[in-house]
Amino acid sequence: MSILVTGAAGFIGAQLSKRLLEQGFEIIGIDNLNDYYDVKLKKARLTQLETQPHFRFIQLDLADRAGMAELFSQNKFQKVVNLAAQAGVRYSIENPYAYVDSNIVGFVNLLEGCRHHRIEHLVFASSSSVYGLNTKMPFSEHHNVDHPISLYAATKKANELMAHTYAHLYGLPTTGLRFFTVYGPWGRPDMAYFKFTQAILKDQPIQVYNHGKMQRDFTYIDDIIEGVIRILDRIPEPNLNWSNNSPDPSTSPAPYRLYNIGNNQPVELMYFIKTLEKALGKTAKMQMLPMQPGDVTATYADIKDLEREIAFQPRTTIEEGLAHFVDWYRNHYFVKK
Repeated sequence: MSILVTGAAGFIGAQLSKRLLEQGFEIIGIDNLNDYYDVKLKKARLTQLETQPHFRFIQLDLADRAGMAELFSQNKFQKVVNLAAQAGVRYSIENPYAYVDSNIVGFVNLLEGCRHHRIEHLVFASSSSVYGLNTKMPFSEHHNVDHPISLYAATKKANELMAHTYAHLYGLPTTGLRFFTVYGPWGRPDMAYFKFTQAILKDQPIQVYNHGKMQRDFTYIDDIIEGVIRILDRIPEPNLNWSNNSPDPSTSPAPYRLYNIGNNQPVELMYFIKTLEKALGKTAKMQMLPMQPGDVTATYADIKDLEREIAFQPRTTIEEGLAHFVDWYRNHYFVKK
């Protein structure tokens, strides 16, 4: 089976590609290798993949309509995993057009490729950020999510709507996964845990927003990858009990599903920092700051649907996960970057 993985040089994309290759799949990975964060790290992830005989990398931007059309016409993909996107909540306030180009225009190009080449299953990355102003915890896929508070979140909500439209019009089986704060080795340098580690090791202060009064549903990369692989085999079917009078946002009379994929264990930010300090063997210097525009105070994933569908069960504690990340950071990134 040939699978297209977009964002293959990214954190989740590279780890997913590695696992799929180990299972014997043919993987074509694409990425535009933009400089939103350290390109050397992206290339280091790719280096691990390019030694595998069943992996082929193509540098390509999702927003390149002709390039995407050619990609689909020259290859016979059975399934597609879309992990390419312009990431980052705060950066979406500074550079909104990057999000429109990648997350909206690029996603349409991908949907068109899937539509015209009869892809068996499209799995795409959404985000916990779509919950926006929602405060009912835990966040459920069955809740309405019409009030995003960042452009990044709005583009991810738009992806869900666009995917549903293609599932409805063309019968394209699509599954959206709302990721909750993925972390671990080979992670993204723009994420808080990565920035905190860098600063603490350099004896620099870390920026703690909302004066530390925040919670995040941190989800370890290995748990995420296991969930994605399992859901890739679970092709969605129409919900025959779906009601027009009381519509369920997570299902449809079309072959379409949405799932939260998180740890179901929110962690207080100050506990997170203490755990990181313990793993590093150093105390953090903290600069307490107010809440940043676009941020939310807490995330907490209801994962009952994913547990029921694929027996998804995160196994990595925050203590174990941060210890693994710190080991990787000391042995790889801190030395070789």
